[in-house]
Amino acid sequence: MSDAAPPYPDPAEDPRHGRLTARRRSPTTPGPTGFVPMTGPDGRRPAMAYAPEPAADGSAYRLVLLLHGAGGSARQGLDLLLPVADAHHLLLVAPQSSAASWDLIAGGFGADVGRIDGLLATVFDGYPVRDVTLGGFSDGASYALSLGLANGGLVDAVLAFSPGFAAPPTTHGHPRIFISHGVDDRVLPIDMCSRRLVPDLHGLGYDVTYEEFQGGHEIPAPIRDRAITWLTTATPL
Repeated sequence: MSDAAPPYPDPAEDPRHGRLTARRRSPTTPGPTGFVPMTGPDGRRPAMAYAPEPAADGSAYRLVLLLHGAGGSARQGLDLLLPVADAHHLLLVAPQSSAASWDLIAGGFGADVGRIDGLLATVFDGYPVRDVTLGGFSDGASYALSLGLANGGLVDAVLAFSPGFAAPPTTHGHPRIFISHGVDDRVLPIDMCSRRLVPDLHGLGYDVTYEEFQGGHEIPAPIRDRAITWLTTATPL
């Protein structure tokens, strides 16, 4: 029998538990604005980011981590809210999944949790952040819900556009949740997905705002705008 130390002495640090360890800080030097390249230790770019100009009143950013759908890209994740980032002072970070979709879709939390945790730590080192939102579309929405519910101590809100499910190994805290779904969605049918998911979340005590719309597997501009209004004006419980 090997007497080597286990790889994760603290079980909470095992990425299979979906727990994020990065925490907000108060950096003294503001980071760059505009499109910000984020390069990993392997030389690849694991994410794209966009930072608006600092607010005139010096207020911190609202950080939104955006997760693309299956087969998508970091840029597609960023584009989910890029049109409204400047107007609402949103610091956007969009990771690239390590495979065609997020690790949880393939069977369980793992590599993507570690990469996201590292990205958040980098962002917290460079920008003042007042709250954290996870958002995503399709598989990215399912991942945002699952990771957000597992990290309610860090995550204040979740934006889930056309999710399929939520499967956190454990839950912590009660982040606010916005879910939207098209009634004609043929990729993730609404009856099998959000119409089951939303009542379950309500039953668990989550504050969920739910919007159905006439359309398919998409995010119409009016739905995006309602989500942003909800995000920027609603009062946390």
